[in-house]
Amino acid sequence: MNQYLICKMRGAIYSFLLENGRAVEIHCDSESRESILGNLYIGRIRDISRTIGAAFVEIAPNTVCYIPLSELDHSIYTKKGSSPRPQQGDELLVQVSREAIKTKYPSVTTNLTFHGKYILLTVGKKQISASSKLNREEKLRLTGLVKTIEAEDAQMAVSAASGRKCGWLVRTNAEGVDQPTLQKDMLRLFAMFQSLAADAMHRVCYSCLYSGPHTWIARLSDLYDKSAEQFVTDDETIWEEAREYLSLYQPEDVPKLTLLHDDLQPLYKRYSLEKQLESALGDRVWLKSGGYLVIQPTEALSVIDVNTGKYEGHAKDRQKAFYKINREAALEAARQIRLRNLSGIILIDFINMESNEDEEELLLYLDGLLRQDPIRTTLVDMTKLSLVEITRMKKERPLREQLAAEPDF
Repeated sequence: MNQYLICKMRGAIYSFLLENGRAVEIHCDSESRESILGNLYIGRIRDISRTIGAAFVEIAPNTVCYIPLSELDHSIYTKKGSSPRPQQGDELLVQVSREAIKTKYPSVTTNLTFHGKYILLTVGKKQISASSKLNREEKLRLTGLVKTIEAEDAQMAVSAASGRKCGWLVRTNAEGVDQPTLQKDMLRLFAMFQSLAADAMHRVCYSCLYSGPHTWIARLSDLYDKSAEQFVTDDETIWEEAREYLSLYQPEDVPKLTLLHDDLQPLYKRYSLEKQLESALGDRVWLKSGGYLVIQPTEALSVIDVNTGKYEGHAKDRQKAFYKINREAALEAARQIRLRNLSGIILIDFINMESNEDEEELLLYLDGLLRQDPIRTTLVDMTKLSLVEITRMKKERPLREQLAAEPDF
């Protein structure tokens, strides 16, 4: 059974996604510090740099964020100067798309996004599209349903006629859902957007119009139905917050929520969560074959090195053994990338193999594993130095950085 476990540990709230008892995702969130990611503000343009093609927007006094100039073309302004072009002092709706990373400013976007369980409403992008993880037939069926729902709803039709750009992205979770289920999600998101846009015209600069739920709660809507059959916690406060959120937005998932009562064995001990966390932070990961991975994140990229380790075999079977270890390493590397939340450029240095066919089979196998990652992960190619290059979208800080931000760690 796949489970999503939420518990308090080391002075923070930890979320573990387990597949057959083994962690594939770990997240750490502070109990007190709320993330601004996804928050919607009325921001003010402080500076414009046409040299770098960007503007700097304040969402609070002295809280400066970065935004590409190209995004200002379809902004929703709450206060506009005399110039039709964006200028200093203009006030507009922005959403935080990336939190500050070390010396980099947070990023904001005017492509506002509202998350549902089955679909996303996007403001500023007019396309109707579907998750790349859905097959072609299901994409056509679901996007067809979206067009039908949009055309039949009077409010959506008026909004489209007025020229306000709204688009929809069908999520992987929507696979197999019927029109009424999808329509309910769409209507809720559209009503939320309309209400916020109208409210913004009467609010002062720096107002936070929307603050999403705590990050660990928001992940409940990001979990695919097939990835977690049970949500488990042993903390009554967490259980109450989760139940309230699910009852409001995902009532069909309320039966999945379980409150564990066991004073003698807390949740983190029952599932050996501390041990799994320590393993996810180690530089070395052992494989069943006796080989091992060395995982080293750096400022520019992350490197995974595959080694034969304790493997002992006959010289004549060496190439067959190398392929076996590499295949096992590919499976574990895909898990570790997701587990540690590595992003950006990732290089895997597999054991060199003489057979081109073995290399091609290994790359196909790894590509299939990476496609199962909920976050967009792409196998680029194998370089001339026999390094496999991978790119992974950054959505949250790597696990190690999440933990480093917690004072009790």
